Amino acid sequence: MRVPTRRRRRTVILATAVLGWGVLAGAPAYASDPVATDDPLESVNRVTSEFNAALRKGILDPLVEGYRAVTPTDMQKAISNVFSNLSEPLTAGSSLLQGDTDNASVATRRFFINTFAGIGGIGDPATDAGLKQRREDLGQAMGANGIAPGPHIVLPIFGPSNLRDATGDILVGLANPAPLALKAADAGVGYADKKDAINAATESALDRYTVERDAYEQHRRFLVNNGQGPATAFPDIDLDEKDALAETRRR
Repeated sequence: MRVPTRRRRRTVILATAVLGWGVLAGAPAYASDPVATDDPLESVNRVTSEFNAALRKGILDPLVEGYRAVTPTDMQKAISNVFSNLSEPLTAGSSLLQGDTDNASVATRRFFINTFAGIGGIGDPATDAGLKQRREDLGQAMGANGIAPGPHIVLPIFGPSNLRDATGDILVGLANPAPLALKAADAGVGYADKKDAINAATESALDRYTVERDAYEQHRRFLVNNGQGPATAFPDIDLDEKDALAETRRR
């Protein structure tokens, strides 16, 4: 069935709402900036960042606390696994766009193993079998093909991004809103897992905007380069992802 254009655009907008914060969930608590960030819109971005911080404190954080209160830890893990598994097709496609057939193959096998043997992705037998997850998205694929990140952007509600990453998410959403919606849901679960660490880092910082901007841009640069860079600047990255990136460098 063909999705009406207006409904599709609405889905894209809603789905991208938490993607920026989801990236911060995997980024460091703080980091130095070895490469200057292109930020010609800083004055506007700062205003938007303050708006987002108030919205996050007033709406998103209470929702996360409610989710934690009513959801057992094991169920939270199962939910996280399900959304992580549903991200594998996007990883496979984005890897192919980079010519990375090895990771595309791993993502495809992970998806089928976890979907069937893991009961819809609730479990993660693929990791137990030695298939480490390394996520990719269209923004990373564009970066790997030489497209610069462009100016840093803070989107209302959506959070930190840049021109390249935002364009990638929009293109995916316009082509098919489902992968973007799943990615957004997965990012929301990731934020729920690391909300306290994110808030502790940003609220205690002398300049919250700079911390969020640099964390986002450095983490995205780290992912685009498949782990080639200042890995010590990213202490909170998932250990399985670190292993997968290290394996990529050895190849």
